[in-house]
Amino acid sequence: MKKSLLVKLLLILAIVGVSLYVSFFDSRFKFSLGLDLAGGSRLVFEADTSRVDLSIKDKALESLRTVIEKRVNLFGVSESNVYSSNFENKDRIIVELPGITDPKEATLLIGKTAQLVFAIPNSESEATASSEIVGLIPTNLTGADLKSAETIFDQNTGKPAVAIEFNDEGSKKFETITGENIGKPLAILLDNEIVSSPLVNEKITGGKAQISGQFTLEEAEKLETQLNAGALPVPVLLVEEKTVGASLGVDSINKSLKAGIIGLIMISIFMILIYGRYGIVSVISLLIFAIITIAIYKIIPITLTLPGIAGFLLTVGMAVDSNILIFERLKEEIKLKSLETAMEVSFGKAWDSIRDANIATLVAAFILANPLDWGFLHISGPVRGFAITLALGIGISLFTGIVVSRSLLRLFIRNDK
Repeated sequence: MKKSLLVKLLLILAIVGVSLYVSFFDSRFKFSLGLDLAGGSRLVFEADTSRVDLSIKDKALESLRTVIEKRVNLFGVSESNVYSSNFENKDRIIVELPGITDPKEATLLIGKTAQLVFAIPNSESEATASSEIVGLIPTNLTGADLKSAETIFDQNTGKPAVAIEFNDEGSKKFETITGENIGKPLAILLDNEIVSSPLVNEKITGGKAQISGQFTLEEAEKLETQLNAGALPVPVLLVEEKTVGASLGVDSINKSLKAGIIGLIMISIFMILIYGRYGIVSVISLLIFAIITIAIYKIIPITLTLPGIAGFLLTVGMAVDSNILIFERLKEEIKLKSLETAMEVSFGKAWDSIRDANIATLVAAFILANPLDWGFLHISGPVRGFAITLALGIGISLFTGIVVSRSLLRLFIRNDK
């Protein structure tokens, strides 16, 4: 056996061994299931862009999506999916929360504007800790000047509070404002409501302050999340809320698994009946394809949706395409050449067709995934899931169809000599 063939076979065995371990034996790696399989909630927010200049509308919507995505992640929802959409000239942000069946708390957190403003009283009035804003003058110090926020406990009262730290520019503004308003209250407004109105005793340097109010620990932590994520650049309104039961997801998984097993069996029978022992090689390659694919899905991890599973099942059938092209070419070449020479020529001549067919499919997958977020293409989480699993399947099938099958055929031919 040539050294190069031995190295390839050992490499294939190593990859299969690691993939088997990850796929079936290592509990640290698990499937990440999407909303339609794990159950959860789907929220649709409509953005009010009526006051946004058209020249910066796209930038504002992208900023809105980023802030909402950050809030969802800070809220602790794993494998969430946040994307923008345009429906009947209405700009929308769609949020998918797998595993969340009671989305009310998440909805309040996501949709809160969280516009933080510091305000001082004019000379004829004072700020109070009520929800009414009377005689306050907003300063140029806002949530945009924040560096971080953290939930703490007030040393004097023992009640939850939020410690905030400003960036360099915000620290200078804060120092100036406190220096000019010694002896006066400095109102802290969140979404036009006064949450705290501490008295300024001296000029504060260092850019650190504390928001104290009648907070519960949960309320303080929510405020921390909102401030760390940033304010929404445009107001949003919840227009649709949908909850998917986990039982529907389990049923979908079972049916998809059954369909996949039936498909694998039918393809294996077809290949063995048509191509004999060469078909057995393609079946082995197909099994290796399935094992490696499952491992990669768990390692990345890929969020599996029902369309994503459909993409995987499609690539199962496509995985044997390269073998069919090679074996059909082998039938012709073996009439004129020895088996070993015919096999090498068949792989070489079939490669052009295999390459072109897979490139065409990868281009289609790229368009469906729309990674560049082109506005003229529809953006959908499930469609992107289908495209990603399809593209991964194409890449893995090229490895198993060309490298694995070729190495196994070379091994069988040498053993026949």
